[in-house]
Amino acid sequence: MAKEFICTRENPVVQTQAGKVRGFSVDGTYTFQGIKYADAKRFQMPTPPAPWEGVRDAHSYGYVCPMLTRETAAGEVKVPHRYWPKDENCQYLNIWTQSLDPEAKRPVMVWFHGGGFFAGSSIEQIAYDGENLSRFGDVVVVTINHRLNILGYLDLSPYGEKYKNSGNAGNADLAASLQWVKENIRNFGGDPDNVTIFGQSGGGGKVSTLMQTPAANGLFHKAIIMSGVYDGTRCPKDPDSRPLIQGMLQELGLTEADVEQLETLPYEALAEAYNKVAPAIQTKGGYVGCVPLPNDYYLGDPREIGFVPHARTIPTLVGTVYGEMCTFGPGLPDRRSKTREEQLAYLNKFLGDKTLPLVELFEECYPGRPLTDLVLLDTFTREASKEFCRKKAEHTQAPTYNYLFTLDFPMDDGVPAWHCADIPFFFHNTDKVPVSNIPGVSDQLEDIMARMLVNFAYNGVPTAPGLPQWSPCVPGDLATMILDKECRLVHNFDDKLYEAYLPVAVDPRKLYEEEVTLLH
Repeated sequence: MAKEFICTRENPVVQTQAGKVRGFSVDGTYTFQGIKYADAKRFQMPTPPAPWEGVRDAHSYGYVCPMLTRETAAGEVKVPHRYWPKDENCQYLNIWTQSLDPEAKRPVMVWFHGGGFFAGSSIEQIAYDGENLSRFGDVVVVTINHRLNILGYLDLSPYGEKYKNSGNAGNADLAASLQWVKENIRNFGGDPDNVTIFGQSGGGGKVSTLMQTPAANGLFHKAIIMSGVYDGTRCPKDPDSRPLIQGMLQELGLTEADVEQLETLPYEALAEAYNKVAPAIQTKGGYVGCVPLPNDYYLGDPREIGFVPHARTIPTLVGTVYGEMCTFGPGLPDRRSKTREEQLAYLNKFLGDKTLPLVELFEECYPGRPLTDLVLLDTFTREASKEFCRKKAEHTQAPTYNYLFTLDFPMDDGVPAWHCADIPFFFHNTDKVPVSNIPGVSDQLEDIMARMLVNFAYNGVPTAPGLPQWSPCVPGDLATMILDKECRLVHNFDDKLYEAYLPVAVDPRKLYEEEVTLLH
C-alpha cells in the first residue's frame, strides 16, 4: 500500500532561531534532514549557526566528518551501512517527529553514533534511522553528526589560548547540538525539559563523557549507554600532546612556529601525517588524541574521579551484549551439533585445567547455552559497565539500570549477540537488518526493547510489557535484565564467572586460528 507523502511550499515548515526549515512527511512522521546546529573553525569551539533568510530545505543528510582511513564494507548482513559525502563542516542533525505542535511536549531522544571518537556518522548504520522509533514510541528522535578524530580530539593547547579546548572540540559540538535542541525542539513537538541522550559504543562513550561535562549540565535529563563503557574512552596517563604535534609538523615539513598552518592545510595531509607518527607514540603509551581530554571542560572518567554532582542526578541505563567484539564473525563451527564431550575437548585446548571449573560457573549463568560460548564471553565492556553501574549506584539521587542482550542469531550454526546487534531492536528497525529477522522472536523482542527505551525517556524507568519488574542497581546488588527470547532479572549473576575467566580469557585471535573469522 502506498504511503502518504506531504511536502508543499508551506508544509511542513518550522521556524528555528537561525531561520526556517522545510522537511517532509510520510504517513504522519515528519522528517527533517541535515539541519545546521553550529559552525566552527578548525580546532576552535563551535558557535551558533549563521542565520539565513527564507526557507531552507531539510531534505538531505548533512556532511559527515572526514575519516583517518578509508571505510571498507564488510559484514553488511549483520550491520548494514551507508556512506555519505564528507566535510569537516559537519555539524548537522536530523529529526523525526509525530507532531509539530509546540505544545505537544513529546520526550526527545538524542542519538550519538558509534565509531569511537574517530569514525562513524549519524546515518552510517541503516539501523540508526529514527522513523520507526519515533512512530512506535511517539517521541522526537534526533541524530547528530560532529567533528571526530584529529578534527574533534587533537590537543593543541600547548600552542596557544585559542586552542585551549581543541582536545574536546568534538564533544563541544555535541554540547552545542544539545543547546540547539533546548532552544529549538519545542517547534518540532519536543519537550526541551525532557531530553534523553543515548548512544552505542563510541556513542555510549559520548554519553558518559557528557555526563562529566559541566557545559552540558541541564541540557539533558536521562542517559542511555549501550556497549559504551570501555577502557578505550580513557586518555593515557601522560596527556602531553607535544610529541604527537611535533611529529606531525615534522612530517609536514613544518616547525612549531608554523603550528597555525595546521588550521588551513588539507585534511588529507593532516591525516597522512597523523597516521605516520601516531602508532609509535601509542605503542609507548603516549597521547595520540581521538578521545576526550580531561581538563576543566571534561572533568574525567567517573570510574577514575567519581561522578560529578550533576551526573549523580541523571537516571542512567547501561548495557552490553553477550559477545561484543568476539562475535562479529560467523561463530564457532558446529556450535550446536557438538556433543558435550566434544565441546569440553574444544575448551580444553584454550583453558586447560581451568575448563571444568569455568564450565560449572558458565552453566549457572547461562543454562542451555552451548559450552563453547564460554570463550566468546565479552571481555570488552561487561566488567567496565558493571564497575560504572556500581559506582553510579552509590549515589541515590537517581536510579541506575543495567541490561545484557544475549540473543542468538540465525546465521551459520548460530551467533551470539555481537557489538551493535542490539541497535536494530532498540530502534524498532529489525526489518532493516537481514540477520535480525527471526520469526516469532524479532517482532516481540523489538517491541519490548524499544518500549523500555521509550518508557525510560518518558519517566526514567525502563518498563515494558513482557519484562519482569526491573529494580535499579543498589550497593551490593547489581540487578541485570537479561534481554532474550525470555527476559529475566538476575542479581550479581556473573561476578564469579568473570572473576575466574578474566585471568585466562581467550584472545579472539586464537579463535581465528581455529577457523573463526573475525570482522574488524
